[in-house]
This record gives sequence, C-alpha cells and structure tokens, in this order.
Amino acid sequence: MSNALVIAIDGPSGSGKSTLAKRLARHYGLQYLDTGSMYRVATVWCVDRGIDLDDQAAVAVAVRQMPLEMVTDPGAPRVLLDGEDVTARLHTAEVSTVVSKVAVNLAVRAELKARQRAIIDAERTDGRSRGRGIVAEGRDITTVVAPDADVRILLIATPGDRLARRATERHGAADEHAIEATRDEVIRRDAQDSTVSEFMHAHEGVVTLDNSGWQPDETFAAAVAIVDAAR
Repeated sequence: MSNALVIAIDGPSGSGKSTLAKRLARHYGLQYLDTGSMYRVATVWCVDRGIDLDDQAAVAVAVRQMPLEMVTDPGAPRVLLDGEDVTARLHTAEVSTVVSKVAVNLAVRAELKARQRAIIDAERTDGRSRGRGIVAEGRDITTVVAPDADVRILLIATPGDRLARRATERHGAADEHAIEATRDEVIRRDAQDSTVSEFMHAHEGVVTLDNSGWQPDETFAAAVAIVDAAR
C-alpha cells in the first residue's frame, strides 16, 4: 500500500457513510470527498438555469459545463458552484425531491465519475503536499470510481435503522411523523439509483460492514480495524 491511502465507501442512504468517511479522514489525516454532493450540486446548477430535468441530453450538456470545486477538507467540506458556496442548498427539499432524475442520467454519471476519479487520483499522486490520500464515499465508489482503492467498504444497515438515522439528521427526531417525512427520500432514492448503480451487495475484495443497531463510535472502531488490517 502506498503512503497516499485511498479509502472507498459505498452504501445506501442513511447507512452512515458521510459520518464514517469524515471521521476516518480526520483520523488518518486524509482528504474527504462526498460524491453524492456532486449529483446534488448538478441538480442545483440545472434547476437554477431552468433546465427540464427530464431532458437528459440538455442536463448532460449543462453538467459538462458546470464550474464545480469540491473542497475536500474533512473538517469543513464545501461545494463551490461557479465560486459560490452552495453547500447549504444541497439537502433542501427542493433538491432532494428531484436529484434522482439527475443521478440516473447515464451521461451525467459518466461526467461526474470522471471528475471524481480525477480528484482521487490527484490526492493519490500528490499525497505528500495535500495530505496522505483521501476517503471517498457515495455509490459506485468501490466498483467503478475507485476499484483500486487500498480499502473498500460497503456500509449497510436495515431499512428501519437507515430511516431513523436520516429522519434524525433531517428533522431532529425519529418519531413516526419524521420517519414518514423522510421515507420518500431514502426508499425512493435508493430504488431509483439502484437501476444504474450497485450499492447493496459487495463485489470481490470489498468488505461488508453491517452497522445495524450500532452507534457511530462502534461503526468507526470496526472501520478502523478494517483499514488497519489492510495497511
């Protein structure tokens, strides 16, 4: 394994990928890339320009022209769109309800995967000056974007756990109302994305980590054990 450590984490919505990835990045002194945010910012870019998200060709053209900068500091990750920080907009209902239309666009996926690979490769080859590598999380990371990552983890949990976590994250509670308000975002998004991405079953060489019923500290400890065993 090279000094520039690359960790790839896949998994469904609410499995805890972002929490784990940022914590691992801080622990190992790595950069952090949330690839899911790239689909969300592409949605913002198209919506702001009045582009019909059902017009896949028009969306693909717009995304290829999108001036995007991903700030990969795990302590303060940000997304800059044409120089403007749009991080706060990415998880609004305006974006969450339509992002799958962009995420299942194969031409958009090809464009953003290329950008993701470029970011990961830059951290791998320039590790000494920018850190020691990167933790990238999202979908297709362990299989398509970074199949040569030093450590590849598929993070999963039961649908009930994932719904409760996302409801708490979005609404501050996991009561019946909050879970129902979150159900569409989690279940529908996973169902739609699964038509173009495999993120529920581990491919060869990918370690499955089921954190159902676990607290974040337990998930982190288990992931550190996986990473350390591979180094």
